[in-house]
Amino acid sequence: MTGIVVIGAGQAGASLVAELRKQGYDGALTLIGAEPVPPYQRPPLSKSYLLGDMALERLFLRPERFYAENDIALRLGCRVDAIDAAARRIHIGEESLPYDQLVLTTGSEPRRLPATIGGDLQGVHVVRSLEDVDRMAPAVRAGARALIVGGGYIGLEAAAVAASRGVEVTLVEMADRILQRVAAPETSAYFRALHRAHGVDLREGVGLARLTQEEGRVTGAELTDGQTLDLDFVIAGVGIVPATGLARSAGLAIDDGIAVDELGRTSVEGIWAAGDCCSFPWRDGRLRLESVPNAIDQAECVARNLLGAQESYVAKPWFWSDQYDVKLQIAGLNTGYDRIVTRNGTGAAVSFWYYGGDRLLAVDAMNDPRGYMIGKRLIDAGKSPPAKVIADPDTDMKALLKP
Repeated sequence: MTGIVVIGAGQAGASLVAELRKQGYDGALTLIGAEPVPPYQRPPLSKSYLLGDMALERLFLRPERFYAENDIALRLGCRVDAIDAAARRIHIGEESLPYDQLVLTTGSEPRRLPATIGGDLQGVHVVRSLEDVDRMAPAVRAGARALIVGGGYIGLEAAAVAASRGVEVTLVEMADRILQRVAAPETSAYFRALHRAHGVDLREGVGLARLTQEEGRVTGAELTDGQTLDLDFVIAGVGIVPATGLARSAGLAIDDGIAVDELGRTSVEGIWAAGDCCSFPWRDGRLRLESVPNAIDQAECVARNLLGAQESYVAKPWFWSDQYDVKLQIAGLNTGYDRIVTRNGTGAAVSFWYYGGDRLLAVDAMNDPRGYMIGKRLIDAGKSPPAKVIADPDTDMKALLKP
Protein backbone atom coordinates (compact mmCIF):
# COMPACT_ATOMS: atom_id res chain seq x y z
CA MET A 1 0.00 0.00 0.00
CA THR A 2 1.19 3.52 -0.76
CA GLY A 3 -1.31 6.27 0.07
CA ILE A 4 -0.42 9.61 1.67
CA VAL A 5 2.80 10.09 3.62
CA VAL A 6 3.34 13.14 5.82
CA ILE A 7 6.86 14.09 6.94
CA GLY A 8 6.88 16.22 10.07
CA ALA A 9 4.87 15.35 13.19
CA GLY A 10 4.29 18.82 14.58
CA GLN A 11 1.15 20.93 14.72
CA ALA A 12 0.71 21.04 10.94
CA GLY A 13 1.34 17.34 10.38
CA ALA A 14 -0.98 16.28 13.17
CA SER A 15 -3.71 18.65 11.96
CA LEU A 16 -3.38 17.41 8.39
CA VAL A 17 -3.76 13.70 9.11
CA ALA A 18 -6.69 14.33 11.45
CA GLU A 19 -8.45 16.42 8.80
CA LEU A 20 -7.90 13.75 6.15
CA ARG A 21 -9.69 11.19 8.30
CA LYS A 22 -12.40 13.70 9.23
CA GLN A 23 -13.03 14.34 5.52
CA GLY A 24 -13.48 10.62 4.88
CA TYR A 25 -10.13 9.61 3.44
CA ASP A 26 -9.81 5.88 4.15
CA GLY A 27 -6.57 5.07 2.34
CA ALA A 28 -3.16 4.36 3.80
CA LEU A 29 -1.88 7.25 5.89
CA THR A 30 1.55 7.60 7.50
CA LEU A 31 2.84 10.39 9.76
CA ILE A 32 6.60 10.47 10.30
CA GLY A 33 8.24 12.41 13.12
CA ALA A 34 11.91 12.85 13.96
CA GLU A 35 11.22 13.17 17.69
CA PRO A 36 10.45 10.08 19.83
CA VAL A 37 7.17 11.48 21.22
CA PRO A 38 3.72 12.02 19.66
CA PRO A 39 2.89 15.44 18.18
CA TYR A 40 2.78 18.08 20.91
CA GLN A 41 2.12 21.77 21.52
CA ARG A 42 5.22 23.95 21.32
CA PRO A 43 4.03 27.27 22.86
CA PRO A 44 3.66 25.88 26.41
CA LEU A 45 7.14 24.32 26.33
CA SER A 46 9.01 27.41 27.44
CA LYS A 47 6.19 28.62 29.69
CA SER A 48 3.88 26.34 31.70
CA TYR A 49 5.85 23.14 30.97
CA LEU A 50 9.20 24.65 31.95
CA LEU A 51 7.58 26.17 35.03
CA GLY A 52 6.27 22.74 36.02
CA ASP A 53 2.63 23.75 35.63
CA MET A 54 1.89 21.34 32.76
CA ALA A 55 2.58 17.61 32.69
CA LEU A 56 4.13 16.00 29.62
CA GLU A 57 0.92 14.20 28.66
CA ARG A 58 -0.96 17.49 28.54
CA LEU A 59 1.42 18.74 25.88
CA PHE A 60 0.31 16.07 23.43
CA LEU A 61 -2.08 17.35 20.79
CA ARG A 62 -4.00 14.08 20.92
CA PRO A 63 -3.62 10.90 22.97
CA GLU A 64 -1.28 8.47 21.24
CA ARG A 65 -4.16 5.98 20.87
CA PHE A 66 -5.90 8.45 18.51
CA TYR A 67 -3.51 7.53 15.72
CA ALA A 68 -4.04 3.78 16.07
CA GLU A 69 -7.80 4.20 16.40
CA ASN A 70 -7.84 6.18 13.15
CA ASP A 71 -5.53 3.82 11.30
CA ILE A 72 -2.74 6.38 11.06
CA ALA A 73 0.70 4.80 11.01
CA LEU A 74 2.63 6.99 13.44
CA ARG A 75 6.37 6.53 13.02
CA LEU A 76 8.33 8.33 15.71
CA GLY A 77 12.07 8.82 16.09
CA CYS A 78 12.48 8.54 12.31
CA ARG A 79 14.56 10.90 10.22
CA VAL A 80 13.89 10.87 6.50
CA ASP A 81 17.18 10.91 4.61
CA ALA A 82 15.99 11.65 1.09
CA ILE A 83 13.04 12.00 -1.25
CA ASP A 84 13.10 10.32 -4.67
CA ALA A 85 10.42 12.39 -6.36
CA ALA A 86 10.67 10.58 -9.69
CA ALA A 87 10.05 7.18 -8.10
CA ARG A 88 7.69 8.62 -5.45
CA ARG A 89 9.63 7.07 -2.60
CA ILE A 90 11.27 8.33 0.57
CA HIS A 91 14.35 6.81 2.19
CA ILE A 92 14.75 6.21 5.91
CA GLY A 93 18.11 4.58 6.45
CA GLU A 94 18.04 1.34 4.48
CA GLU A 95 14.26 1.44 4.14
CA SER A 96 12.46 2.74 1.06
CA LEU A 97 8.83 3.81 1.54
CA PRO A 98 6.52 4.51 -1.45
CA TYR A 99 3.86 7.19 -1.58
CA ASP A 100 1.06 8.35 -3.86
CA GLN A 101 1.08 11.88 -2.40
CA LEU A 102 3.70 13.34 -0.06
CA VAL A 103 3.21 16.29 2.31
CA LEU A 104 6.07 18.16 3.97
CA THR A 105 5.20 19.67 7.33
CA THR A 106 8.79 19.89 8.52
CA GLY A 107 8.32 23.13 10.46
CA SER A 108 11.25 25.31 11.41
CA GLU A 109 14.59 25.13 13.19
CA PRO A 110 16.14 27.51 15.71
CA ARG A 111 19.03 29.73 14.74
CA ARG A 112 22.04 28.94 16.90
CA LEU A 113 24.91 31.07 18.09
CA PRO A 114 28.05 30.55 16.00
CA ALA A 115 30.55 28.06 17.36
CA THR A 116 33.24 30.68 16.76
CA ILE A 117 31.88 32.73 19.67
CA GLY A 118 31.07 29.76 21.91
CA GLY A 119 27.66 28.74 20.65
CA ASP A 120 28.54 25.04 20.96
CA LEU A 121 29.47 25.19 24.64
CA GLN A 122 27.61 23.24 27.30
CA GLY A 123 25.07 25.48 29.00
CA VAL A 124 24.10 27.27 25.77
CA HIS A 125 20.48 26.51 24.93
CA VAL A 126 17.82 27.08 22.29
CA VAL A 127 14.07 26.85 22.85
CA ARG A 128 12.34 24.76 20.22
CA SER A 129 11.83 21.13 21.13
CA LEU A 130 10.84 19.10 24.17
CA GLU A 131 14.42 17.85 24.36
CA ASP A 132 15.71 21.45 24.35
CA VAL A 133 13.51 22.43 27.29
CA ASP A 134 14.18 19.24 29.28
CA ARG A 135 17.91 19.87 28.89
CA MET A 136 17.53 23.48 30.02
CA ALA A 137 15.14 22.95 32.93
CA PRO A 138 17.68 22.11 35.69
CA ALA A 139 19.54 25.37 35.02
CA VAL A 140 16.46 27.57 35.42
CA ARG A 141 16.60 27.97 39.20
CA ALA A 142 16.59 30.80 41.70
CA GLY A 143 19.93 32.57 41.96
CA ALA A 144 21.29 31.34 38.63
CA ARG A 145 22.71 33.91 36.23
CA ALA A 146 21.48 33.84 32.64
CA LEU A 147 22.12 35.71 29.43
CA ILE A 148 19.30 35.85 26.88
CA VAL A 149 20.54 36.74 23.40
CA GLY A 150 17.82 38.33 21.29
CA GLY A 151 14.95 40.68 22.04
CA GLY A 152 12.28 39.14 19.85
CA TYR A 153 9.31 37.23 21.23
CA ILE A 154 11.33 34.04 21.77
CA GLY A 155 13.94 35.85 23.85
CA LEU A 156 11.41 37.92 25.79
CA GLU A 157 9.29 34.90 26.67
CA ALA A 158 12.39 33.03 27.84
CA ALA A 159 13.42 36.03 29.93
CA ALA A 160 9.97 36.22 31.53
CA VAL A 161 9.99 32.56 32.56
CA ALA A 162 13.55 32.70 33.86
CA ALA A 163 12.93 35.88 35.84
CA SER A 164 9.73 34.36 37.27
CA ARG A 165 11.85 31.48 38.60
CA GLY A 166 14.24 33.85 40.37
CA VAL A 167 17.00 33.75 37.75
CA GLU A 168 19.17 36.87 37.43
CA VAL A 169 18.50 37.70 33.79
CA THR A 170 20.44 39.91 31.39
CA LEU A 171 18.92 40.29 27.92
CA VAL A 172 20.87 41.82 25.05
CA GLU A 173 19.44 42.98 21.73
CA MET A 174 21.81 44.20 19.05
CA ALA A 175 19.16 46.36 17.35
CA ASP A 176 18.22 49.78 18.71
CA ARG A 177 15.16 48.35 20.43
CA ILE A 178 13.55 45.05 21.31
CA LEU A 179 10.94 43.76 18.85
CA GLN A 180 12.28 46.19 16.25
CA ARG A 181 11.66 43.80 13.34
CA VAL A 182 8.09 42.89 14.27
CA ALA A 183 6.45 45.67 16.29
CA ALA A 184 6.02 49.42 16.66
CA PRO A 185 8.09 51.47 19.11
CA GLU A 186 5.02 51.70 21.34
CA THR A 187 4.88 47.92 21.76
CA SER A 188 8.64 47.80 22.32
CA ALA A 189 8.35 50.46 25.04
CA TYR A 190 5.53 48.56 26.75
CA PHE A 191 7.52 45.33 27.01
CA ARG A 192 10.78 47.09 27.85
CA ALA A 193 9.09 48.63 30.89
CA LEU A 194 7.42 45.32 31.79
CA HIS A 195 10.67 43.36 31.83
CA ARG A 196 12.61 45.99 33.71
CA ALA A 197 9.84 46.11 36.31
CA HIS A 198 10.44 42.37 36.83
CA GLY A 199 14.16 42.84 37.34
CA VAL A 200 15.48 41.96 33.89
CA ASP A 201 18.67 43.82 32.97
CA LEU A 202 17.56 44.66 29.43
CA ARG A 203 20.22 46.17 27.17
CA GLU A 204 19.44 47.45 23.67
CA GLY A 205 22.00 48.28 21.02
CA VAL A 206 24.31 45.70 22.61
CA GLY A 207 25.33 42.34 21.20
CA LEU A 208 27.29 39.30 22.24
CA ALA A 209 30.98 39.38 21.30
CA ARG A 210 31.92 35.96 22.66
CA LEU A 211 31.26 33.48 25.43
CA THR A 212 33.93 32.39 27.89
CA GLN A 213 34.26 28.87 29.25
CA GLU A 214 35.95 26.40 31.52
CA GLU A 215 36.30 22.77 30.47
CA GLY A 216 33.75 23.22 27.69
CA ARG A 217 31.02 24.83 29.82
CA VAL A 218 29.96 28.45 29.49
CA THR A 219 31.03 30.64 32.43
CA GLY A 220 30.63 34.16 31.12
CA ALA A 221 30.20 36.56 28.23
CA GLU A 222 31.91 39.54 26.69
CA LEU A 223 29.48 42.02 25.16
CA THR A 224 30.06 44.34 22.24
CA ASP A 225 30.16 47.37 24.54
CA GLY A 226 33.09 45.89 26.44
CA GLN A 227 31.08 44.77 29.47
CA THR A 228 31.60 41.26 30.87
CA LEU A 229 29.16 38.96 32.66
CA ASP A 230 29.53 35.90 34.87
CA LEU A 231 27.00 33.30 33.78
CA ASP A 232 25.54 29.90 34.55
CA PHE A 233 23.68 29.46 31.27
CA VAL A 234 22.73 31.17 28.00
CA ILE A 235 19.55 31.05 25.92
CA ALA A 236 19.76 31.97 22.24
CA GLY A 237 16.50 33.56 21.15
CA VAL A 238 17.72 34.73 17.77
CA GLY A 239 14.90 33.46 15.58
CA ILE A 240 13.99 30.40 13.56
CA VAL A 241 14.41 29.36 9.94
CA PRO A 242 12.21 27.08 7.80
CA ALA A 243 13.36 23.46 7.71
CA THR A 244 13.92 23.11 3.97
CA GLY A 245 16.96 20.82 3.73
CA LEU A 246 15.03 17.73 2.66
CA ALA A 247 12.96 19.70 0.14
CA ARG A 248 15.98 21.48 -1.30
CA SER A 249 17.88 18.23 -1.84
CA ALA A 250 14.83 16.82 -3.63
CA GLY A 251 14.84 19.72 -6.09
CA LEU A 252 11.78 21.59 -4.81
CA ALA A 253 11.64 25.35 -5.39
CA ILE A 254 12.64 27.34 -2.30
CA ASP A 255 11.55 30.94 -1.69
CA ASP A 256 11.76 31.89 2.00
CA GLY A 257 10.70 28.32 2.70
CA ILE A 258 9.29 25.65 0.42
CA ALA A 259 7.40 27.52 -2.28
CA VAL A 260 3.80 26.36 -2.67
CA ASP A 261 0.88 27.61 -4.72
CA GLU A 262 -2.48 28.70 -3.35
CA LEU A 263 -3.55 25.05 -2.98
CA GLY A 264 -0.40 23.98 -1.15
CA ARG A 265 1.30 22.22 -4.06
CA THR A 266 5.08 22.48 -4.39
CA SER A 267 6.98 22.77 -7.66
CA VAL A 268 7.21 18.97 -7.90
CA GLU A 269 4.13 16.96 -8.79
CA GLY A 270 2.78 14.83 -5.97
CA ILE A 271 4.46 16.82 -3.20
CA TRP A 272 2.67 19.34 -1.00
CA ALA A 273 3.68 21.44 2.01
CA ALA A 274 2.06 23.29 4.90
CA GLY A 275 2.99 25.21 8.04
CA ASP A 276 6.15 27.05 9.11
CA CYS A 277 8.27 25.38 6.45
CA CYS A 278 6.57 26.93 3.41
CA SER A 279 5.73 30.23 1.79
CA PHE A 280 2.53 30.82 -0.15
CA PRO A 281 1.04 33.50 -2.44
CA TRP A 282 -0.03 36.60 -0.52
CA ARG A 283 -1.31 39.74 -2.23
CA ASP A 284 1.43 40.76 -4.68
CA GLY A 285 4.16 38.56 -3.22
CA ARG A 286 4.74 35.61 -0.94
CA LEU A 287 4.32 35.11 2.79
CA ARG A 288 5.57 32.62 5.35
CA LEU A 289 3.88 32.60 8.73
CA GLU A 290 5.38 31.19 11.92
CA SER A 291 2.28 30.58 14.02
CA VAL A 292 0.10 27.80 15.40
CA PRO A 293 -3.11 29.12 13.77
CA ASN A 294 -1.47 29.19 10.35
CA ALA A 295 -0.07 25.68 10.80
CA ILE A 296 -3.53 24.35 11.61
CA ASP A 297 -5.51 26.29 9.01
CA GLN A 298 -3.12 25.73 6.13
CA ALA A 299 -2.66 22.04 6.93
CA GLU A 300 -6.41 21.46 7.03
CA CYS A 301 -6.80 23.31 3.72
CA VAL A 302 -4.09 21.16 2.12
CA ALA A 303 -5.79 18.02 3.46
CA ARG A 304 -9.02 18.98 1.73
CA ASN A 305 -7.13 19.80 -1.46
CA LEU A 306 -5.46 16.39 -1.41
CA LEU A 307 -8.99 15.05 -1.69
CA GLY A 308 -9.85 17.34 -4.60
CA ALA A 309 -11.36 20.42 -2.98
CA GLN A 310 -9.38 22.98 -5.05
CA GLU A 311 -9.62 25.44 -2.13
CA SER A 312 -7.27 28.44 -2.19
CA TYR A 313 -5.64 29.10 1.17
CA VAL A 314 -6.47 32.55 2.52
CA ALA A 315 -4.43 33.36 5.61
CA LYS A 316 -5.94 35.31 8.50
CA PRO A 317 -2.81 36.07 10.51
CA TRP A 318 -3.01 36.18 14.28
CA PHE A 319 -0.48 35.50 17.01
CA TRP A 320 -0.04 35.67 20.77
CA SER A 321 2.67 35.90 23.41
CA ASP A 322 2.46 35.36 27.18
CA GLN A 323 4.93 37.27 29.37
CA TYR A 324 4.45 37.42 33.15
CA ASP A 325 0.78 38.32 33.67
CA VAL A 326 0.45 39.99 30.28
CA LYS A 327 -1.16 38.33 27.27
CA LEU A 328 -0.28 39.99 23.99
CA GLN A 329 -2.67 39.19 21.15
CA ILE A 330 -1.84 40.30 17.62
CA ALA A 331 -4.23 40.42 14.67
CA GLY A 332 -3.13 41.13 11.11
CA LEU A 333 0.28 42.00 9.66
CA ASN A 334 1.74 45.45 10.26
CA THR A 335 3.89 45.59 7.12
CA GLY A 336 3.70 49.06 5.58
CA TYR A 337 2.26 50.91 8.59
CA ASP A 338 2.93 54.65 8.85
CA ARG A 339 1.18 55.54 12.11
CA ILE A 340 0.03 54.04 15.39
CA VAL A 341 -3.19 54.80 17.22
CA THR A 342 -3.25 54.04 20.95
CA ARG A 343 -6.46 52.94 22.62
CA ASN A 344 -6.62 52.54 26.38
CA GLY A 345 -8.98 49.86 27.59
CA THR A 346 -10.34 48.93 30.99
CA GLY A 347 -7.77 48.97 33.79
CA ALA A 348 -4.27 48.32 32.47
CA ALA A 349 -5.50 47.11 29.07
CA VAL A 350 -4.05 48.91 26.07
CA SER A 351 -3.94 48.31 22.34
CA PHE A 352 -1.90 49.76 19.49
CA TRP A 353 -3.58 49.98 16.10
CA TYR A 354 -1.43 50.02 12.95
CA TYR A 355 -2.57 52.09 9.99
CA GLY A 356 -1.12 52.38 6.51
CA GLY A 357 -2.73 55.54 5.22
CA ASP A 358 -6.42 55.09 6.02
CA ARG A 359 -6.23 51.28 6.06
CA LEU A 360 -6.24 49.31 9.32
CA LEU A 361 -3.48 46.72 9.07
CA ALA A 362 -2.95 45.16 12.49
CA VAL A 363 -3.58 45.42 16.22
CA ASP A 364 -1.33 44.67 19.20
CA ALA A 365 -3.54 44.19 22.28
CA MET A 366 -2.07 43.81 25.77
CA ASN A 367 -4.50 42.27 28.28
CA ASP A 368 -7.24 43.62 26.05
CA PRO A 369 -9.10 40.63 24.58
CA ARG A 370 -12.06 42.79 23.59
CA GLY A 371 -9.86 45.19 21.61
CA TYR A 372 -8.12 42.25 19.97
CA MET A 373 -11.36 40.50 19.05
CA ILE A 374 -12.88 43.61 17.51
CA GLY A 375 -9.67 44.50 15.70
CA LYS A 376 -9.37 40.99 14.25
CA ARG A 377 -12.95 40.98 13.04
CA LEU A 378 -12.53 44.41 11.44
CA ILE A 379 -9.34 43.32 9.65
CA ASP A 380 -10.87 40.04 8.48
CA ALA A 381 -13.85 41.97 7.11
CA GLY A 382 -11.64 44.55 5.39
CA LYS A 383 -13.06 47.41 7.46
CA SER A 384 -10.95 50.40 8.49
CA PRO A 385 -12.59 52.80 10.94
CA PRO A 386 -11.07 56.30 10.97
CA ALA A 387 -8.09 56.48 13.33
CA LYS A 388 -9.72 59.21 15.40
CA VAL A 389 -12.68 56.91 16.05
CA ILE A 390 -10.38 54.20 17.42
CA ALA A 391 -8.54 56.70 19.62
CA ASP A 392 -11.76 58.12 21.08
CA PRO A 393 -12.38 56.43 24.48
CA ASP A 394 -16.13 57.03 24.07
CA THR A 395 -16.38 55.03 20.86
CA ASP A 396 -18.70 52.03 21.02
CA MET A 397 -16.25 49.56 19.50
CA LYS A 398 -18.78 46.79 19.04
CA ALA A 399 -20.89 49.10 16.86
CA LEU A 400 -17.98 49.26 14.38
CA LEU A 401 -18.69 45.66 13.45
CA LYS A 402 -22.19 46.33 12.23
CA PRO A 403 -22.77 46.14 8.45
